[in-house]
Amino acid sequence: MYAPERQQEILRLARDGGRVDVISLAEEFQVTAETIRRDLKALDRAGLVRRVHGGAIPAGRLDFEPDLAERESTAADEKDRIAKAALAELPMQGTVILDAGTTVARLAGIIPLEAELTVVTHSLPIAARLADHPGMQLHLVGGRVRHRTRAAVDAWALRAYSEIRADVVFVAANGFSAGHGLTTPDLAEAAVKRAAVGAARRVVLLADSAKHGQEHFARFGALSDVDLLITDSGLSPEDATAMERGGMEVVRA
Repeated sequence: MYAPERQQEILRLARDGGRVDVISLAEEFQVTAETIRRDLKALDRAGLVRRVHGGAIPAGRLDFEPDLAERESTAADEKDRIAKAALAELPMQGTVILDAGTTVARLAGIIPLEAELTVVTHSLPIAARLADHPGMQLHLVGGRVRHRTRAAVDAWALRAYSEIRADVVFVAANGFSAGHGLTTPDLAEAAVKRAAVGAARRVVLLADSAKHGQEHFARFGALSDVDLLITDSGLSPEDATAMERGGMEVVRA
């Protein structure tokens, strides 16, 4: 088990039980007490737990993640405008990666029928929307499916993205900022997003303006990794200029 996966599990145990102790965690994960102390220190720095004598207690809300239904209904008009603007970045032929996210799913739902694309996604909802598209070769990336996002994560998904090269990836984020880059609440999802970004020649971030300035537990990229941000007019011209200083183009739909 990698350190980020172990830390995610430690956080879950802390939230479920109200407290975790170093000795019990070391026995459960078959690692040294010093390794657990480093994990707790990392979680403490992220504001997710508070260190106490012999262990830690849960704290903070950086890992808060609304369920899929709630995210679908949030900023719906803005997401529709972003998706329509993103059509201009969609090649009529070529290979596209569609990340898991409600705005990216809206883009999937309006891809023209005449488009002849190879599409790769680890999102079950997106795959379902595209399954009957007449001109599309659809590849569904496998792995453990997270209930909250209906997205495949972990080793299978990471391996699949390491073996392909796409023309463009449309990626989603729960938060983006000049200081902390692209973030999402879950470490496993962050790893897959990072792999998807690395598998494409061009990176297009689809994110509504409410996500600007938000920071979440797991960072999966810097603003410099993004070629184009498509957001809504709620992002001020000043903030758009600040984003562009990081090297990306910004479209406010």
